[in-house]
Amino acid sequence: MNKENELNLPVILQALKNQQVIAYPTEAVFGLGCDPDSEYAVEALLALKQRPREKGLILIADSYEQLLPYIDDSQLSAERREQIFATWPGPVTWVMPAKPDTPQWLTGRFSSLAVRVSDHPLVKQLCRQYGKPLVSTSANLSAQPPCRTADAVKQQFGPDFPVLEGLVGGRENPSEIKDAATGELIRQG
Repeated sequence: MNKENELNLPVILQALKNQQVIAYPTEAVFGLGCDPDSEYAVEALLALKQRPREKGLILIADSYEQLLPYIDDSQLSAERREQIFATWPGPVTWVMPAKPDTPQWLTGRFSSLAVRVSDHPLVKQLCRQYGKPLVSTSANLSAQPPCRTADAVKQQFGPDFPVLEGLVGGRENPSEIKDAATGELIRQG
């Protein structure tokens, strides 16, 4: 991590605590994120993205343990768990059964939740220091391409938008999405 990131991280952590939407680099593009337990922050993110609440969201985390308050992995076979863990940390998102008390502002119209353990060092550090996963969706306004640089985020969302400075990983495509119950591919990565 370079000095710029070290200076920028406390500002980003404070923005999360203040229920703000932030942007941060992931494996392929910049993501928009917020505190998953703040309905206010999630609603702000959905409004910014012009995304309907019914679609549900993805949580991105530093570790599997950070996801356990939100998902019910008791419904998964040992074989399926092995398959999931073989892809993490990494750019594969799994749709897992949600716990009954997981907020509807995260799950949308589903009884499941899309989750991912990232291998991007800045995402890992951000989630670790914040102490929980973050909501994660691509950083772009409706009909605009996903941002791949901090400058692109500021061009789309304004110069004062809170952005964790850093570089995206080398992937060209967003994360692959798979169904944890069946192993079926939902979105090609």
